[in-house]
Amino acid sequence: MWNSYKVLGIETSCDETAAAVISDDILLSNIIFSQTIHSKYGGVVPELASRSHQKNIISIISRALNEAGINKKEIDGIAVTRGPGLMGSLLVGLSFAQALSISFGIPCIGVNHLEAHIWAAAVEDKGIKPPFISLLISGGHTQLIYVKEFSVYKTLGRTRDDACGEAFDKVAKLLGLGYPGGQKIDNLAKKGNTNYHRFPKLGPKGNNYDFSFSGIKTAVLYYLDSIPEETKIEHINDICASFQISIVEVLVAKTFKALKDTGCRRLVLAGGVAANSMLIEKMKERASEEKIKLFYPSPILCTDNAGMVAYAGMKYLKKGVSSEMGIKPEPMLNI
Repeated sequence: MWNSYKVLGIETSCDETAAAVISDDILLSNIIFSQTIHSKYGGVVPELASRSHQKNIISIISRALNEAGINKKEIDGIAVTRGPGLMGSLLVGLSFAQALSISFGIPCIGVNHLEAHIWAAAVEDKGIKPPFISLLISGGHTQLIYVKEFSVYKTLGRTRDDACGEAFDKVAKLLGLGYPGGQKIDNLAKKGNTNYHRFPKLGPKGNNYDFSFSGIKTAVLYYLDSIPEETKIEHINDICASFQISIVEVLVAKTFKALKDTGCRRLVLAGGVAANSMLIEKMKERASEEKIKLFYPSPILCTDNAGMVAYAGMKYLKKGVSSEMGIKPEPMLNI
């Protein structure tokens, strides 16, 4: 066992090619290359994503090592996303990581992308200690997870259809804002009236922690069809604010129900939608009222990144856990 750990993280689950270096809980570098080509298609094109990873992965890893001031021979282990994600994209990262592992004679650990998100805030805030509730919200996932300890999780609820980030992107497309749309809606909503139009807060009936966001997307579609184009243009900020508050109120309500029912006093936000300014504001307000300790990552750690992958890999390597050679991509991997 090493007294000091320096871990290289590699993330290629979707359309970000990312590499990072962490040393004993200190993030030394976190490089992300975002593929802009997908914007003109209104979503990620898997074949284009994997080709871009192949083209950029060597330079991104080199930049991460250089920024960290680390020679590749000083790396003690490699952490790489094994799933969930796009098959071709995952395969690029896994293949490269395992080749480096063999070349350097160091262990490789395949990391669950969702688990990495759960612990992303801990990369910066060492005060995060389990047990806690994690609200994991992104373009592909919306889940409430009870974190008993590192690597021990219980999923309390998840979306039954669209993820909340997916709903943001689809509504942005309806509004003509382009892809990806979450940040664009958030920016416009800051200048809008949340009470302009009350969209329904739909979801699964019953005493549960599950979510459903396909209904709100349809409600926005019907509303836009019912108004003149001039009204949409004039009130686009208000429409964004009204849509966003409906999403946020559901997320807050379900999350604090889970906190109350489990008795947890700590809440950790994770995933791309965790950077949403209205969500953070409302979570802060409710957490203050109920004396809950709230943690959330900085924006760069909300999006897909290798810093969180390196952190999770480091935790496993310190426990003496690594993966056997020949790790396979698991596109549908879950917690």
